[in-house]
Amino acid sequence: MSATREVDLFPLGTVLFPGGRLPLKVFEQRYIGLTKRCLRDDVPFGVCLIREGREVGTPALPHPVGCLARIRNWDMPQTGLFMLDTEGTERFRILEHRAAADGLLIARVELLPEPDPVAPPDDLCERILRELMREVGEDRFPAPHRFDDASWIAFRLAEALPIPAPFRQELLETNDAAARLAAVRGLFRVEA
Repeated sequence: MSATREVDLFPLGTVLFPGGRLPLKVFEQRYIGLTKRCLRDDVPFGVCLIREGREVGTPALPHPVGCLARIRNWDMPQTGLFMLDTEGTERFRILEHRAAADGLLIARVELLPEPDPVAPPDDLCERILRELMREVGEDRFPAPHRFDDASWIAFRLAEALPIPAPFRQELLETNDAAARLAAVRGLFRVEA
């Protein structure tokens, strides 16, 4: 049986993947409270792509699968504003959620096991990712670099390429590493 836990949710217009980085500018009171709790208790929060609604204002309806985010670094350049550097850790599925009085979504989630690393079936995606890393700088891709892991390659390409959020969400929800990479590979046409 999968482990369950209660987490605060941060619905966004983007998808966070395990091993990925996400900078956040936090100014809404409910998310300032979330940030303070996470820092105080050293716990992650959940990032989910918004299915309906907006990032600010009334609580948005999140997609059912998201990624836990751990705060790596933070700064408070002025009162009421946090600048966060977060890292994706584990995927989760929302079992149930509710809105607190301040509008913060709180969910009971089950952690989704990540498959064992699967070597890429071919090297096209790996070659493209390596070229991207050379072009934009390896420091823009979180270490350790795991070119022997199909999920890691798929997630890093999905972060770097201009693809729509619903496709990224499909990749996050996919439980098979080889299928993730095959879906990303389908974005590339190989000319004979």
